[in-house]
Amino acid sequence: MLKASCEVLNPVNGQSFLLRRFNKTAFDAPYHFHPEYELTTILEGRGKRFIGSHMANYEEGDLALLGSRLPHCWKLDREKSSAKVGSAIVVQFTNDFMGEHFFDRTEFSSIRGLLQKSSSGIRFSSSTQKTVQRQLIKLAEQAGSFRVFMGLMDILQTLAMSADYTLLDKQNTIAELSSLEQERINAVYAYLVENFRDRVSLEKAAAIAHITPSAFCKYFKKVTRKTFMETVISYRINYATQQLVQTDKSISEISFDSGFGDVSHFYKMFRLKMNMSPLHYRKRFMDSLRDS
Repeated sequence: MLKASCEVLNPVNGQSFLLRRFNKTAFDAPYHFHPEYELTTILEGRGKRFIGSHMANYEEGDLALLGSRLPHCWKLDREKSSAKVGSAIVVQFTNDFMGEHFFDRTEFSSIRGLLQKSSSGIRFSSSTQKTVQRQLIKLAEQAGSFRVFMGLMDILQTLAMSADYTLLDKQNTIAELSSLEQERINAVYAYLVENFRDRVSLEKAAAIAHITPSAFCKYFKKVTRKTFMETVISYRINYATQQLVQTDKSISEISFDSGFGDVSHFYKMFRLKMNMSPLHYRKRFMDSLRDS
C-alpha cells in the first residue's frame, strides 16, 4: 500500500547529525518523514515542494526547515525530464543530538523557539536564504566534525533571529494529530502527491485510510478543514499556475496536464480559486515581467 514512508537515518562514524549533498536522484524520494529535524537548501532545480498539507513551487536557493516527523518531499519539474537537474544540501539532526535537554538551556532559547515553529515547516527568504546557503555550502566542504558542528549552531542561531520567513503548513494539520492519526492522513497525502495529476479516486483514498468512503469524507474534512476534492483541486490549480507562467503550453494542454479531464471545468475552478481566468493570469504575469 502506498503510504508516507518513515525514513531511517544512520549517522556514520559516530556523528551526532547528518550533513549531505544530494544529486537529482534524491528528488525521486517519495513523500516521507523521519524523527529528525531537516534543513534543506536547493542548489539546482525547480519544481514542487510538498510539506505536510502544503504545496508550493520551489527553485534554486530555496531554504526550508522541517520539524520532526513532518512529512515532505521535493519533486523536480517533470517537463523536459531528460534535461532536468537537481542538487541540494541537507542537514538532519534530532532534538537531543547534543544530549538530552540540550536546547532547554537559557542560551538556546531562540533556537528552541525556532524548532518549535518548525513543526509547521518554515521557508526562509531574502538575505537569510542567501547567507545560510553560503554557510551550508562551506560546511559541506569541511571535513572537521567540530567545525561543522559549530557552523550548524551558528546557522540555527541565524535562522532563529531572522524575520525573513514564512510558516508553510500554518494550520499545523499533521503536527497536532496523534501518531496513529498522522500515519493515516500521511498515507492519504502520499497518494495525492503521487497522483493528483492523474485520476484520483475517493474510494482508493478511503481504502488507504481503512475506512468507508462516506466516513472518509467526514474524517478528511475534520482533520484538514477542507473536503477531499477541495484539496485535489488546490493541488491541480497550484500546478496549473506554475505551467501558465513557466511554459507556453495552450490552456487546454495545461488543463489536462494538471489533472482536469474537462477544459470548461478547469476554467470554472481556476476562476473560483484565483478570481481570474487562466489567460488573464498568464497575461498579468507577462505584463509584470515587462514592467519590472
